[in-house]
Amino acid sequence: MRLKMIAAAIFGAVVVCSAWSFAYPAEQQAPAKFDLGKREYDSKCAVCHGSRGKGDGPYAGLLNIKTPDLTTLAQRNHGMFPVLWVQEVIDGRQNFKAHGPSEMPIWGLDYLAKARESYTDPYEAEAYVRTRILALTEYIYRLQVK
Repeated sequence: MRLKMIAAAIFGAVVVCSAWSFAYPAEQQAPAKFDLGKREYDSKCAVCHGSRGKGDGPYAGLLNIKTPDLTTLAQRNHGMFPVLWVQEVIDGRQNFKAHGPSEMPIWGLDYLAKARESYTDPYEAEAYVRTRILALTEYIYRLQVK
């Protein structure tokens, strides 16, 4: 239960921070804004799902299945973006027998291995994993067609 509360707080912080914007005078160039979700997507997902999430990445043709179009997840779910499902698919550490074999990499294990390099506390390591997955989920939410 505590982990769910921490995850919800982190997700809220990511959403607030991603929506935060600063006004700059027209003559002053705004500094590049750090976008963790876009960074994670570009480095981990775009190779298969494409830079705009349409399922047309350079590796898409090499897979045994058709790479899903991530921009229509909400549309295919009766207008509701399936936040928890997206997080679980990205994480991949849970075994869903009903879903069959997955072509998706298990990013949760990848993130956890990286977190263990810096954190000895398992809760801190899991918070690192959740932060990355939540940022990525939020970015995929931004890709949804309106």
